[in-house]
Amino acid sequence: MRPGYSIRARLLLGAALVLVFFMAAAGIAVQRAHADSVRAAHYAMLHGTVDLLLSRAEVDASGALVMPAGLGNARLSLPGSGLYASIYNVERNEQWRSNSSVGVQPPFRTELETGQLLTETRQADGHAYMALSYAVNWEAGPRPARLVLSVLEDQAEFEREVGVFARTLAVWFGSAGVLLLLGQLLLLHWGLAPLRRVITEIRRVEAGAQSSIEGRYPTELSPLTDNLNTLIQQERERQTRYKEALSYLAHSLKTPLAVLRSALQEPAQLPEAVAQQVTRMDDIVQHQLGRAAAGGATRFAPAVALAPVLERIRDALSKVHAEKGLEFRIDCPPDLAWRIDEGDLFEMMGNLMDNAGKWARARVLVRAWREGGRLRIQVDDDGPGFSDTHSVLRLHVRGDERVPGHGVGLAVVNDLVASHRGELKLLRSDLGGARVDIALPAA
Repeated sequence: MRPGYSIRARLLLGAALVLVFFMAAAGIAVQRAHADSVRAAHYAMLHGTVDLLLSRAEVDASGALVMPAGLGNARLSLPGSGLYASIYNVERNEQWRSNSSVGVQPPFRTELETGQLLTETRQADGHAYMALSYAVNWEAGPRPARLVLSVLEDQAEFEREVGVFARTLAVWFGSAGVLLLLGQLLLLHWGLAPLRRVITEIRRVEAGAQSSIEGRYPTELSPLTDNLNTLIQQERERQTRYKEALSYLAHSLKTPLAVLRSALQEPAQLPEAVAQQVTRMDDIVQHQLGRAAAGGATRFAPAVALAPVLERIRDALSKVHAEKGLEFRIDCPPDLAWRIDEGDLFEMMGNLMDNAGKWARARVLVRAWREGGRLRIQVDDDGPGFSDTHSVLRLHVRGDERVPGHGVGLAVVNDLVASHRGELKLLRSDLGGARVDIALPAA
């Protein structure tokens, strides 16, 4: 037997993998969205700084650029603040730089087409800068001038802000993932509780502490528990049949054996006594073995097509009763199938059709059909019919001692029908003889 595996471990592993994948995908998506938002905010700030420079810039009569001492942005006045600004006067080849660029060589842009607004990332001295540049023809003063405004921010500030958010996001997502896994573990423990109860009940059944699985279970487990109870019940019935058969054999064979012992004392009567008691013992053994071997009702047996079975029995019995010239007629839909042990079906129908053939004068009719949730079978003959419908179902009782047989067939059929929780009736046939009517419920 191959080693088993844990459903809980499989579910927990699957949930963990799905959760990790989801958290990773969600984290990447959120982090990218935040980075894009922060980048957009930084470029918006750079754009605002360019607007500030435009509002403060002046060009004198000689075309020289004139900038005020204060710009209203403390970062532009603080050296090494990370925010740097430049205005390049193209005609005079002069450049104004903010005080924040003292000791730093930011890669300011000095060439740009007039009216163009450019956002980019520039590199210099191992540093990356977020840059926004704008070229304009300045005509507000007495003399026109072409200016290129360039504002840069050290990208380290952007990366620091994004990094802080990423670490915070990882902590929160990691904590949420752990909590979700713990919640999943608790849910699995709660969800698998019915399976643990089934296992406990099965162990109690094995130990003999209870006879069946008795608890109420979810709809997903009810078919399993119902089938287990059916198996347990069928096994008990089978064991009971074996015990009853052995007990009956042990009890019933005592009398024939005692008769044989007595016959040994009278040699003249020995042959006749031996023949009678051997026949009787053979009947007993046949009947009890038939009862013990009966499959009984089972929902696990494959569906058996009835028409081929009935036709095989008909062909065999036509040869057995050839001297009588009987007509065996089968009326059964070709697609009719039923869940029943095939051996039980052969035993049941073989006995019924053989018994009808023994009593019939010319005709035997076998009909089978589905009626609601039951299988109906009727075997009719045109013989004399039953004189006693009660005693004929008992072992060794025959309707007429002149007809060959041992009075076992109908008793075996009655036991088989009972083992399938069905009903057997002995009636008068429309053909004028006997009718055996059987109704078997669905397994």
